[in-house]
Amino acid sequence: METVIILVFVFGYLAITLEHNIKIDKLIPALVMMAISWALISLGIDDFSQWFDSAKHNLMENFGLLNHEEKMHLMEETLLHHLGKTAEILVFLLGAMTIVEIIDYFDGFSTIKSAVKFNSRKKLLWMFSILAFILSAIIDNLTATIVLISILQKIVKDRDVRIWYAGLIIIAANAGGAWSPIGDVTTTMLWIGDKVSTGKLFSYLFIPSVLCMAVPTFIASLLPTFKGTVELQEADDKAKSKFSSTMLFLGLGAIIFVPIFKVITHLPPYVGMMLSLGVVAIFAEVYSNSKFAISATDHDEHDAHASHSPVHYSLSKIELPSILFFLGILMAVAALESLGILFGFADKLQTSMPMMGTELHGEGVSDLVVLLLGVGSAVIDNVPLVAASLGMFSEPLDNELWHFIAYSAGTGGSMLIIGSAAGVVAMGMEKIDFFWYLKKISWLALIGFLAGAAAFMVTRAIF
Repeated sequence: METVIILVFVFGYLAITLEHNIKIDKLIPALVMMAISWALISLGIDDFSQWFDSAKHNLMENFGLLNHEEKMHLMEETLLHHLGKTAEILVFLLGAMTIVEIIDYFDGFSTIKSAVKFNSRKKLLWMFSILAFILSAIIDNLTATIVLISILQKIVKDRDVRIWYAGLIIIAANAGGAWSPIGDVTTTMLWIGDKVSTGKLFSYLFIPSVLCMAVPTFIASLLPTFKGTVELQEADDKAKSKFSSTMLFLGLGAIIFVPIFKVITHLPPYVGMMLSLGVVAIFAEVYSNSKFAISATDHDEHDAHASHSPVHYSLSKIELPSILFFLGILMAVAALESLGILFGFADKLQTSMPMMGTELHGEGVSDLVVLLLGVGSAVIDNVPLVAASLGMFSEPLDNELWHFIAYSAGTGGSMLIIGSAAGVVAMGMEKIDFFWYLKKISWLALIGFLAGAAAFMVTRAIF
């Protein structure tokens, strides 16, 4: 039965990777393989000889001696445990996405667009790279990419030039997301899973992330594409909201407040995110002179109000398919973890992999393993890779391993355009060709990835 579950995961994973070829959204195979995996576990519960205790992070003793009812009860408890941990991540992301959409509702990001008063290609490159690096650390790399490419489309006329900027934005956004607990889904998973803390994440990864962004940007600035000037778009006549700047700084400040809230209260991050969303929503409703009806019960009143409320409008704009995809993939990986499959795979990996480079904290996990994880995240989605690593390794909070995983999985995806959420959304927005990116941008991303990895090996020796 374990073999069947592994095959379900492999085929589901393959369907996710080839979503653009088979024309099926990746959330569909993710949800299907999650449901089938847990169904097979339930139907074959008596055939399994081991069970992984997620709370204690080790294999249960005497699982085979339990009767059917006890095993079913344990499975239900484990399923509920994983659903709770997954829900923490999803609710957090929902809050962050909604705040960003509220900012956009008030045209808050136009404040950034209005700051562009020059047409030097090199200056624009550095501006967008630095903005992507900073914004992704605050509003996550996916959202930062969407925002900056939207601004780019309003500034640069020539698409052939724009896609070069988009490629460097992807690299910078992924680099910026790696050192912030709210900058990338994978880093958020590690943070919420109590594997990394905000302070140590910054200490270990800020310099490697800066190099991962700055080295490719510097090399690109020397290329012929970024020589000379670029033709800018004419400014549009759309009336700018008088609250745009206020909502921009309020929204970004509310998201930055979340890690502070966690440190003060020791509550899960999603609680702080819901508080931040509530505060931003209050100001949004007041500023829009709209009736406050965030939880309207009357259906007709709700529909009538939805077109006027910035909160309802923003909730309708968030990327729900991404949320469902994360639900499916995280719960599918949890199924493999519960059967002890990931735990066994980690043991085999650590014993068979040659110990190249420095071992992380003497735990027997080589740098090569983590670097391969980064390369793997370029080929396949980094979310399940990090979810798998959570089940594979049992190192304590702030062990160097977790920080290196955060860096590798977060920035390694830049090497292919399909390797990160930022890349996929840029591909869709600018219709970037996979092989164009492979030829023009991938080598820059690889150099940045290796430069940052080398810097990490130096910084961990210091800290």
